[in-house]
Amino acid sequence: MSCACGKNIKCSCGRKSIMENENIEFRKDEVIKEESGIKKKLSMMQSFASAITSRGLKNEKVTKPIKQLRVLSCFGDKAQGGVLPPCEHLKNSRTQGKHFCGGCGCGDRQGTWLTSEGDAYSKLDYPRLACPLQMPGFSNYEESKPDEAISPITRRYYIENYPYEKLETIKVNTFDPPPPPTPKKEDKPKS
Repeated sequence: MSCACGKNIKCSCGRKSIMENENIEFRKDEVIKEESGIKKKLSMMQSFASAITSRGLKNEKVTKPIKQLRVLSCFGDKAQGGVLPPCEHLKNSRTQGKHFCGGCGCGDRQGTWLTSEGDAYSKLDYPRLACPLQMPGFSNYEESKPDEAISPITRRYYIENYPYEKLETIKVNTFDPPPPPTPKKEDKPKS
């Protein structure tokens, strides 16, 4: 965790770390780069194909810590009593209790809902998944730049300094497929 002055954790300036500061101000998220119609559609198709193939034949899902990081990046932690607001591109679905990303262009439908119940597959479950803001937990994540640590700070910088112990408390639905069956012992042949 960094010191509020932007130096490392061993800084002796005496200022509180960002996690100890109750009056954190966040910048608005970056504007998503606009692309031309055809280029944007091709980029979306490529990103979708990459996500689908990462799922594989066995419906593989991202690990729990990565999904927790993605949930933090999208939903923030205000619902758990924290200070991180949800991403400004998070949109409520027409379906009660569901959300989708308004920044990536996928729209509001079952396959694009960010979370799901039980063992159903959600968008945040894909092992390879791009975020239009390149936030932590996503395949195209880019580390924050030094100026993002200056108040008002970015959500990306805050998440990069989020304590792992707190990250582990973020509730996510994960489904671990059952282990493969153990081979049966074959009976010895009768002679």
